[in-house]
Amino acid sequence: MTKVSEGIDPAAAKKAIFEYCRKRGALAAGVADLAALERIAPAGHRPSDLMPRVKSVISVGVGGQTRGTWQMPAKAMAYSGSTEVRAYKLAYGCAFFIEQKFGVPSIYVPPDIDPEGGPRVPFQSLKLHAEVAGIGARSLAGDILLHPEFGFMYYASVFTELELAPDAPMAENPCPAPSCVALYRSIGRTPCMKFCPAQCLSGEIDGEGRQKTMRYDMAKCAEFTQEYEAVPKILAEAVRDEVRSSGAQGLLDPDRKMLWYKVSAGSGAWFAQCFECMRVCPIATRAPEADPIRRTEAARRSATDKGG
Repeated sequence: MTKVSEGIDPAAAKKAIFEYCRKRGALAAGVADLAALERIAPAGHRPSDLMPRVKSVISVGVGGQTRGTWQMPAKAMAYSGSTEVRAYKLAYGCAFFIEQKFGVPSIYVPPDIDPEGGPRVPFQSLKLHAEVAGIGARSLAGDILLHPEFGFMYYASVFTELELAPDAPMAENPCPAPSCVALYRSIGRTPCMKFCPAQCLSGEIDGEGRQKTMRYDMAKCAEFTQEYEAVPKILAEAVRDEVRSSGAQGLLDPDRKMLWYKVSAGSGAWFAQCFECMRVCPIATRAPEADPIRRTEAARRSATDKGG
């Protein structure tokens, strides 16, 4: 550590970092067990592969869709429903906060695709970080993480050389919800399995109402959601054009130049999601504080109780 970081109280530092994150919109924050991540993640995608001297992995989660967003058609939710950029912005600021306050090297973990790993293989699994940090648990819906209080969240991570005590994974998984177990007992499928347009979800629930197996066909999901992806469509049109010069010119059309700018600047959707599994998920849509309206109402009641 640098001279600035000498004598830091790890517990106080962790509290200050979490307070920073919550003031800027995080609903949940946790520190993942680094040794567990290094053991579980595949070679080339371990935290130390990105930051060799990493000591702690901080995961933060921000609220998913607004209540109104669930009314939108799938093709629009791919653009309006996502709050992931907010999570990334928060993590980016957190890395600077740690360096400025504690003088310890830290990085915002890029959520981007590893150019050497294929079209849908990220540098790091932000989902794994969140799961091990105890702020999300794997669901039957495409392995999306869910939280019993906040439902569906978007996650981001920060790596730092500041050593912080890790948090434990969730002791109980909120998925499947009781109503999902009841439907499974009746028809052999949960709501997410039944209403998935691509039928890419399957799994089993054991006799105690817990997840036994979960299967997610990513190729089926990707093939379906790509119909909502603007960039692949534009490229396909250019390739299909019989006159190569016309196809190339189409990519530089003034109306499309803005799209390339948005992609390079990290604005807009590069990969789409259809959200239908979450639209019918009782945890994602009806958890105690799953949407801003419910969270605001709870905050007002809490403030009233304290004032009384």
